[in-house]
Amino acid sequence: MLPYGDEHELIRATAKRFFESECAPHQEAWESARMAPPEIWRRAGELGLLCPRIAETYGGSGGDFLFAVVLIEEQVRAGATAPVMSLHSDVVAPYLAHYGTDAQKTEILPKMISGETVGAIAMTEPGAGSDLRGMRMTAKRDGDAYVLSGQKTFISNGASAGVVVTAAKTGEAISLFIVETADLPGFSHGAPLKKLGQGPADIAELFFDDVRVPANRLLGEVEGQGFRQMVERLAEERLLTGIVAVAMMERAIDHAVAYTKERTAFGKRIIDFQNSRFKLAEAETEARVARIFLERCILKFVDGRLGEDEAAMLKWWTTDLQGKIVDECLQFFGGYGYMLEYPISHMWLDSRVARIYGGANEIMKEIVGRTL
Repeated sequence: MLPYGDEHELIRATAKRFFESECAPHQEAWESARMAPPEIWRRAGELGLLCPRIAETYGGSGGDFLFAVVLIEEQVRAGATAPVMSLHSDVVAPYLAHYGTDAQKTEILPKMISGETVGAIAMTEPGAGSDLRGMRMTAKRDGDAYVLSGQKTFISNGASAGVVVTAAKTGEAISLFIVETADLPGFSHGAPLKKLGQGPADIAELFFDDVRVPANRLLGEVEGQGFRQMVERLAEERLLTGIVAVAMMERAIDHAVAYTKERTAFGKRIIDFQNSRFKLAEAETEARVARIFLERCILKFVDGRLGEDEAAMLKWWTTDLQGKIVDECLQFFGGYGYMLEYPISHMWLDSRVARIYGGANEIMKEIVGRTL
């Protein structure tokens, strides 16, 4: 069991109300727009739901990692794909918190905490996904600025972002830059992309056409630190993916159990068929084992003991299992499971990408395999 306290339960209750009443009812409209509106980010900021782990010095709550767990779980349980808050709070903000100067943190983090500015991270390129060393985007020093040239793709919060932590080649090495996008000459983004799943989530292409970024926006102050910085953060990002995966499989099981208790066929409830009970028993057992492994990894991460290999194990195994369990749960719904008005269909669509982002599962297995 995770050591939740009163503060965690308070933010859980707030998050539950927010996602259920202010986000979930609008997912269809946001799917049409392919993004959540700016006002929902500001509302999340008002409620203290953005970047709760950031230090009080910069306007945060100074909370622990369990605040991130609570927020992710409640968003998944509510069926709210957007806004993409965990990336903003648990991926982008920590880059600034860990590697930014005091001036950078003082200027940017309060705006992210309030929801005034949305954060994104730009690594993936059309020709470089899991292979970060294949990156082609460049950043060339020119006086008191760097000139960034290139393209990024599949960037979550890409069309919404006011600040983008951007990876680019400085010579042969990779560096990270804080790019503030408002009225920035040479910077543009495409329309949010049409996707198989996660329709309301803002994912876009970014274009850098000789974009001048002040030299003091280099993250880490020294060139060539980007690859090390990204590798250091990847274990946590894969842990976050595991949290989503386990919450999603638990939600799918809850929906399947409720449906099979209501739906009848051949004169009895679906759940009263032995095959149904066996399938649900298998899913519940697997999800419970996944929950135990996840919580073990969370506790190790909090203690600073979660290794790259174990984070990779968690990521590939839980996302594979997520896809399997959601698919089997959809089967109980028959033809209704194929209809988009049923939440299980969206879970099925939304689950597929989990085996791709954060490092494809094949890469995760390679990481584990190298330790054997």
